[in-house]
Amino acid sequence: MPEQFPVVILISGGGSNLQAIIDAAQTDDLAIDIRAVISNVPEVHGLARAQKAGIPTEVIKHTDFTCREDFDAALQTAIDGYQPKLVILAGFMRLLSDDFVNHYRGRMLNIHPSLLPDFKGLNTHQRALEAYRAGTLTQHGGSVHFVTPDLDGGPVILRASVPVKDDDSPESLAARVLVREHQIYPLVIRWFAEGRLSLKDNQAIFDGQPLKQTLSFDDLAL
Repeated sequence: MPEQFPVVILISGGGSNLQAIIDAAQTDDLAIDIRAVISNVPEVHGLARAQKAGIPTEVIKHTDFTCREDFDAALQTAIDGYQPKLVILAGFMRLLSDDFVNHYRGRMLNIHPSLLPDFKGLNTHQRALEAYRAGTLTQHGGSVHFVTPDLDGGPVILRASVPVKDDDSPESLAARVLVREHQIYPLVIRWFAEGRLSLKDNQAIFDGQPLKQTLSFDDLAL
């Protein structure tokens, strides 16, 4: 069995992407050791998912701190106590300070519910629907990217798309996008754990070559 690659996962909510990662890690598909799941919100379902899988959990409430920097410092101390080689944001809904992001530069991934660079930030599904109805968009989806100080602006590694439908609501569109997210996030994490993926000078490196164009899940020969 391959050596388990140590990671820490940060969440703020239900943890469906966390569950997809846990499920992959319980097979031979993803040789990672999830050393902890840390949430900034207490009693969310993602914590129960981790506990059911026997993964240590911590809660570090951002509301206990007077400023973002103090929260980030406490979070960083907690993460570093587990000595991960990768930090995974899985629905972690906090803006992170530049110092925090740079501390983990090249070893922190995020998944975003849009086809980046479209719709950075919040309310992506509603914004996608508005663009569809304005005739400027037909596809929506999810993207995995390296985290940099630029919000949702780090190098994008892999995207997966879904068609937008006439009868879509933000909720129905979000549900279809989540299915795709659950496919692409464990895959990118595996690439990183296997040493196939890295970040150099704000450029994603895949299989030893600069990734000049974002990979599409639909185009991969899996």
